Amino acid sequence: MQFERFDIQGPALIRPKMLGDDRGFFMEAFKDAWFRENIEDVTFVQDNQSLSRQVGTIRGLHYQTAPFGQGKLVRCLKGSIFDVAVDIRPGSASFGKWVGATLTAEKGEQLWVPDGFAHAFCTLEPDTEVFYKVTNPYSKPNDAGLAFDDPEIGIVWPIDIATAVLSDKDRVQPPLSSLTT
Repeated sequence: MQFERFDIQGPALIRPKMLGDDRGFFMEAFKDAWFRENIEDVTFVQDNQSLSRQVGTIRGLHYQTAPFGQGKLVRCLKGSIFDVAVDIRPGSASFGKWVGATLTAEKGEQLWVPDGFAHAFCTLEPDTEVFYKVTNPYSKPNDAGLAFDDPEIGIVWPIDIATAVLSDKDRVQPPLSSLTT
């Protein structure tokens, strides 16, 4: 596996080595020792999967508050997404800044979104399936979010956000200014 870091400390884009022939391909999607040595020394405790039927579905920006903050290792099983991580770590020099990457089922890229980041993705194809490993289980009392279209964050989505498909919950998330640094 190969990986790249971003200008913001923490997130990483992971590119697996895919071995292909006329039958298809094989890849190692996750290797605990490699991940701990190269990306971050964390333990994953839960796997999640979602299906989004429509192009332009945005899920997020989601995060969990302490003590149930989650790191997420995100990949696309079918279709493709534009995946985003926003730094919400109090006192961070890059607070409110974001990174994004396109993840495809075809190439198997993964985005590491550490604890202390809000996460969202936008589907680029119909019937897109996303799979992610998390470092803490879901905790409803710690479930939180931010507005996906907050101009203070300024995410450049690959769709017209006026046509985004959103949950009722994601339509009413607060702005970044609701967090204290």
